[in-house]
Amino acid sequence: MKGPAVLLLFILFILVLLAAGCTQSGPETKTPGVPLPASTASPAPADIAIQATSPQTAAPSTPTVTVTEVRPRGTMDPDFVVDIAVPEKIAPGTTIFPDNHNAARPRVIEVNRLGEIVWEYPLPPELISYTNPGWDVEVLPGGNILMLLPRNGVYEINRDKQVVWKYLDSKVSHDADRLANGNTLVAFGAMDTAADAQVKEIDSAGKIVWSWHAKDLFTGPEYSQIQDEGWSHTNAVTRLDSGNTLVSLRNFNVIVEVDPSGKLVRTIGKGLLEAQHDPLVLVNGTLLLINHGKPHEVLELDPATSAILWRFPVRIETSIPVRDANLLPNGNILITEADRIVEVTKDKQVVWQFRIVSNPFTDRMSYASRGFYKAERISV
Repeated sequence: MKGPAVLLLFILFILVLLAAGCTQSGPETKTPGVPLPASTASPAPADIAIQATSPQTAAPSTPTVTVTEVRPRGTMDPDFVVDIAVPEKIAPGTTIFPDNHNAARPRVIEVNRLGEIVWEYPLPPELISYTNPGWDVEVLPGGNILMLLPRNGVYEINRDKQVVWKYLDSKVSHDADRLANGNTLVAFGAMDTAADAQVKEIDSAGKIVWSWHAKDLFTGPEYSQIQDEGWSHTNAVTRLDSGNTLVSLRNFNVIVEVDPSGKLVRTIGKGLLEAQHDPLVLVNGTLLLINHGKPHEVLELDPATSAILWRFPVRIETSIPVRDANLLPNGNILITEADRIVEVTKDKQVVWQFRIVSNPFTDRMSYASRGFYKAERISV
């Protein structure tokens, strides 16, 4: 039995050797022209977002802070610069205003927070001489633009730059507001006289449906000889929720509130104000306005007592005159100065500044006639 057992063991040994030879790896080969796959990188931690990059830009090695994308984008004008911007504190939206710094090219422009022009309306040649003293632009609820050209008229322009409504009068000045009833409330202070109405409400057909005369209240000898761009040089009008009308009489250094019959409700700022501009009624009932004392200031007043609740003096000489201030939805104030438009917080930090790069003004008259007059933030 020993012989067959040995033979059996020998056969098993040969079979084991053959099996081992069949499982050995051959030499490594590569398919010509096909690269080996690259190794897979480890994923970024879940709390770090990797910023997408363009093909020309290498991916950042460290996470970056995401800044809200600016829309709409526009075109830079080399005459302007935004040299202060604190993005997280700026009220969102674009800013629209009349631009007359280049007297040969007056226009309405709308800029984003980078200072890029996203829309503009160049004045037609026959209107370029009607930009002084101070023209007004505001955006209507439907998106059209209401524009007052002093000593010429009031125009409504659509975004295709077509005039869809106008009212012409050589004594309009500085301010026009579209009312909820569709009428337009207009200040008449351009070379006005005591015989003129200083405020008129005009319907869509151009008919005067209401007017107010300053001579009914201002009859004393101290008013008889006043003459500076007109008798009263009324520069702002506002229809209040009560139905009363707020009127800024620049040459009289006072603001009045009158009821629909023209009767005086109250006088605001007498003995305090000096050549005030553009009073704005805030939701809490106070007034935000510009006062042309020394220095020019943005003031928030209690209209009942004329107490100053907040003030922002403007001490930069090239910024004078200052003529407009608006409260923004985030609580900041948008201020229009001669050579710049700034947004400031209530704690007086400037968080956005748009300005003219090279000041083209040569004297005080050119600052007043060609400097920025009003600006409005269009919320998005």
